[in-house]
Amino acid sequence: MQKLIQITVTPNELQNIKELEKKISKESKIEAKYLSYRILKESLDCRKQPVYHLNVLTSSNNDLPQIKPMPFLNVSNSAPIIVIGAGPCGLMAALRLIQKGLKPIIIERGKAVEQRKKDIAIISRNGEINEDSNFCFGEGGAGTFSDGKLYTRSTKKGNIDEVLQMFVHFGADPNILFSSHAHIGTDKLSRIVKNIRKTIEDCGGEYIFNTKVVDFIVKDDTIIGVKTNNGEDIMAEKTILCCGHSARDIYQLFYDNSWAIEAKPFAIGVRVEHPQELINISQYHNNHYSSLLPPATYSLTYNHNDRGVFSFCMCPGGIVVPSSDREGVMVVNGMSNSNRSGKFANSAVVVTVKEEDAKEFDCFGALSLMKLQEQAEQMMYYDKQICPAQRMTDFIDNKTSQNLALTSYMPQLVSQNMKERLLPFVYDNLVQGFKSFDRKLRGFITNESNVIGLESRTSSAVRLPRNNNTLQHIQIKNLYPCGEGAGYAGGITSSAMDGINVADKISNELGV
Repeated sequence: MQKLIQITVTPNELQNIKELEKKISKESKIEAKYLSYRILKESLDCRKQPVYHLNVLTSSNNDLPQIKPMPFLNVSNSAPIIVIGAGPCGLMAALRLIQKGLKPIIIERGKAVEQRKKDIAIISRNGEINEDSNFCFGEGGAGTFSDGKLYTRSTKKGNIDEVLQMFVHFGADPNILFSSHAHIGTDKLSRIVKNIRKTIEDCGGEYIFNTKVVDFIVKDDTIIGVKTNNGEDIMAEKTILCCGHSARDIYQLFYDNSWAIEAKPFAIGVRVEHPQELINISQYHNNHYSSLLPPATYSLTYNHNDRGVFSFCMCPGGIVVPSSDREGVMVVNGMSNSNRSGKFANSAVVVTVKEEDAKEFDCFGALSLMKLQEQAEQMMYYDKQICPAQRMTDFIDNKTSQNLALTSYMPQLVSQNMKERLLPFVYDNLVQGFKSFDRKLRGFITNESNVIGLESRTSSAVRLPRNNNTLQHIQIKNLYPCGEGAGYAGGITSSAMDGINVADKISNELGV
C-alpha cells in the first residue's frame, strides 16, 4: 500500500541516508526492512534554521511505479516531419514524434555540440563570432550553455515530470525529479544532447546541421516544405518551427511576406555578479550548516511606476559569458556547471519593456520591440566581446568606476558609465530595483559587485500567433510555431513541454 508523507529534515539528516530512512520509517509507520520510498519534492527553507521539506511516497509492498519514458520506435520508413531548430523544444518534439511513429528531420543552422564548443571557445579567447554557431545557435540551443535550470512557473503546458524523466533517461541526475530548483549544468547538458542525437539517429530520424531555413514553400496557404541556404528544398506534410528567441531572420521572413506576427513585451537589463560567499552568508545567515548546503540563490522582484524589475536566470557558482550572435552588438548571459563550484554568483536583473517604449520604431509594426532590442544591444557594444561594466555602488551613484571588481567574465570587462549605454528607463528602474533588493537581501549593494551589460535575450520580442486548438499558425496551415522563439515559452522546461504538445497534436491529426 502506498502512502504520501511530509517530513522536515536538517541538512545533516538529508546527507545521512540511515538517519533519513529512519525518519521516513517513523513517519510512515513502516518498518525499515519493508520500506521502499521515493522523494517526490524537496525544498530548502532558510527563513530560520535551514531545513528541507520533503514530500515522500512510501510503500511496504515494493509497488512504487517505475519511472521511464515511452518506448522509441523505428521510424526509418515513416512519414517525415520537419523540425526547424535543435534546441530543447525541437529535440523534445523530435523525440515525441519518434515515440508516436513519425520521422523527424531536424534542420539546425548551427553545428553539432562538439564543433560548437570550439566556436564558443574562440568567442571567449579572441572575441570572434560565428553567427550560426555561438552561445545562441547550435545543437541544444541557448540552453546547452547555460545553468540548465529546469524549474518553471508554467503549469498549463503539460506534465513537467515527463520532461524531467526524459532528461534523466538521457543522463541527467535523478535528483532533478524532486528538487524544487532543479538544474543540470552545462558540463552534463552537452553529453545529454549527444545522447538524444544518438537515439534520434538510431531510430531513423535525421539531422541536417549547418543549414539555415531561408523561406517556406507555401501553396494555398499551406506549408509543404522549406528552402535552405544551400539551395535544397526539403518537403514534408507538416513543419514544426522551433527557431529560438534570437532567430531574427525568421521574424523578418514573416514580416516581409506579410504573414501574421505580433510584437511581444519582454525584459531587458544587466548581469549582476557577486562573490558567491557573500550570497551564501546573506541567505544562510552564516549558519553552521553552510558547508552542507548548496551555493545560495536568490529571486528578487520590485515594481516601480507600474514596471517590473526582477532577477532572472540566477547562476550560483557560475560565470558570465558573451552571448552575442553577431558583430557590433553586446549581449551577455550566465552559465554554470552541475556542481556550481565557481567563486561567483551572477543573475540577470531586468526591467519589463512595453510596446509604448518602442514608439520611434512604430514604422516597423510587429518588429518594433525587436528593433528596440537591437538598438539596446548596439548601444552597449564596445569592441569585439570586451564588455562594459561598473561597480554596483558606482552604478547607483552614476560614477565611472576607477577599477572593477574581480569577475568570471573571460574575454574582458571595461569600465564604462553604464547610464550612458542603457536605455534611460532601464537605468532608472534598475537603480530603484537594486535599492529595493538590498533591503531584502543584506549586502546586495556592494563595491564587490559588478554590473555587466547587456542582458537582452530574456525572451522573444515577437510572437508568431497560432490557433489555440490546433497549435498551427493562424495563417499558414500545417506550420506549428512553438517554444521560446515563437513566444510561447520561457526556458528549457516550458519550451520542451510546448514541443511535446505540438508533436502530440500532429500525431493525433495524422491518426498515429
